[in-house]
Amino acid sequence: TVHLAGRPTPALESAAVALRDMGAEVHTHAFDALDPDSHEETLGKLFTEGDIDMVLLAFGVLGDQLRDEEEPLAAVRVAQTNYTGAVSAGLVCAGALKRQGHGSLVVLSSVAGERARRANFIYGSSKAGLDAFAQGLGDALYGLGVHVMVVRPGFVRSRMTAGLKEAPLATTPEAVAEAIEVGLR
Repeated sequence: TVHLAGRPTPALESAAVALRDMGAEVHTHAFDALDPDSHEETLGKLFTEGDIDMVLLAFGVLGDQLRDEEEPLAAVRVAQTNYTGAVSAGLVCAGALKRQGHGSLVVLSSVAGERARRANFIYGSSKAGLDAFAQGLGDALYGLGVHVMVVRPGFVRSRMTAGLKEAPLATTPEAVAEAIEVGLR
């Protein structure tokens, strides 16, 4: 059984169809990273339907670095999505995993969080904050049956990076998924 929580878009429905075609039972749920007041209700209720083995926290926005430097509210939106939204969603899910006594929380971060660079320091700083949060959360959950794994891929050929100049060592979403699976095993 797979629960997909995301903005109600054709992409969410397309992902659900693809998973159903692979034989999964799929449920979609409206979720907005920028609405932390709704996270407990939206995500917390998923755990009332039965145990969940793994949560993949995989959302974020790249933003437009040059524009965002000139429009601070746009930069704040990047930070609120990538950090604040993820902290809220992560804590809701971690609390539920802790209550059930087992499970994994996989946090999709970015290599950009390792060292913020001129070209994307707003995005990078938000992912650096997410990294620190997830590492601390993993420490807080140690010994309680819940495992937190931080994944920091580099440039991934995806909808988010479409149109950008490809960086060295670029990868695919499928390769990242395989690495996550190996890491969980």
